[in-house]
Formats: sequence, C-alpha cells, structure tokens
Amino acid sequence: MPKNEKIVTRPQMQEIAARLKNAGRKIVFTNGCFDILHVGHLELLEAARGQGDILIVGLNSDNSVRHLKGSKRPLNNEADRARILAALEVVDYVVIFAEDTPRQLIEAIIPNILVKGGDYNLDTIVGRDIVEAHGGTVIVFPLVQGKSTSGLIDKLFQI
Repeated sequence: MPKNEKIVTRPQMQEIAARLKNAGRKIVFTNGCFDILHVGHLELLEAARGQGDILIVGLNSDNSVRHLKGSKRPLNNEADRARILAALEVVDYVVIFAEDTPRQLIEAIIPNILVKGGDYNLDTIVGRDIVEAHGGTVIVFPLVQGKSTSGLIDKLFQI
C-alpha cells in the first residue's frame, strides 16, 4: 500500500493539530465507519470542511466497526477505508481509532468544531463536552435522505 501523508497516527495528529492551532487555523473534526462511501458521506464531509480550515476524519478501526455494527462488518478494511477518505480533496487528515467512540481522539486533538450527521442530536454526540469546554462549537448536519451504508447493503441483498 502506498504511503499517504494524510493518514496519520493519533500522536502525529495531536502534534499536527497543536501546530495548526498555534498558526491560527480552525480545525474541524468528524468521525465514522465510512464502510461504503456514498453521497451522504461526501455531503457531510464537504459541509464539515466548509466550517473551518482543516478537516480531520476519525475512522473507526475494523474491530471497532465489528463491535458497533456486527460481525459481518466492515465490508472494507480500515486500510482501504482510510485510503479512500484520504483521496478526497476535502479531507486533510485521517486518523484510525480503536475505541468504540472518538472521545480519546477528540481529547488529543481538541478541535474547534465537531461535526456529526443528523442521526445524532447534541445530547448524544461524544466529545461535545470537551469541544465546548474549550470554546468550540458542535454542529449537526441533516442526513441525506435515502443515502446510508445500511440501505446500500439491504439493496444489494434484494438483487
């Protein structure tokens, strides 16, 4: 697999984020499994990127996805999912995390803005307390109707 400078470890991202914030850059963070990338994901990532200068995507590891979504997921492994995300122009960095939630990653980065999709509400967003305690903002973007990984998988099984 070719090396991609956009795919970094948590310690690397912590250092990069601190440097970028010191330079006055506004950091936006979002996260997810991104198992089968679809237009709903793309619209969320584009909207998130529009909120600041740098977009960091936290990516659930394969084990984390299995724990959250079941033993048949992910369909694409973490290395492939990370490469696909890193290939997107709107994504500046991708960090794989092994935990079920991105809380530890958010604590390490302390983004200015935390973005989640409309399947969440402010009360259920992990890391909201951390971001807001540091003067940041949490934004929920509406879901794109009819666009979901689960919907795509269901459709495949109907064929």
